[in-house]
Amino acid sequence: MFASKLTAVFAVFAAAATAVSAAPAAVFSKPKTDIVFRPHITSPKAGDVWPIGSNQTVTWDTSDIPEEARNQTGLILLGYLVGDDTDEHLGVNDPLAYNFPITAGSAQVTVPAVKTRDDYVIVLFGDSGNTSPKFTIKDSAATSLPGLPSLSLPSVASSVFPPAIPSVTTSVVSLTSPSASVSASAAASA
Repeated sequence: MFASKLTAVFAVFAAAATAVSAAPAAVFSKPKTDIVFRPHITSPKAGDVWPIGSNQTVTWDTSDIPEEARNQTGLILLGYLVGDDTDEHLGVNDPLAYNFPITAGSAQVTVPAVKTRDDYVIVLFGDSGNTSPKFTIKDSAATSLPGLPSLSLPSVASSVFPPAIPSVTTSVVSLTSPSASVSASAAASA
């Protein structure tokens, strides 16, 4: 009985080996290649200063985007670099922009309320991440806005996706002055 089971297992392996050896060589000769591109970020530039709460434009070069990647969408994250550390400390839960065509070449972002530093970077994800030069985000009296939400950038691996998309709820309250209604009625009857 053991011999018959062993013979059956051997027969299965022999059949698999025969099938593999009979496969056309072309299947194995041309491996699939992944197309990776890293669009060069042209803004922000090294030394730029972005005030908290301001609207800024992140720009990148679109001239080298391969045809196969032209329908991809992008994601822009804020991060910072400390010394020679390779961790980009990306704010993966708070994207500055997302779901824009990578071929657009630019995206508008609002600078979040973060700690003043001179080692912030923008990372553009489309097909692969690309990092801007270091720049500064600064809190100044002219740009401090009361009630501006604070953003913390945890040290998280940059492969955490998809980012959480915050939701915003607003309400409108209309106030009517009773004396204004009476005055309007009196004026209408006069």
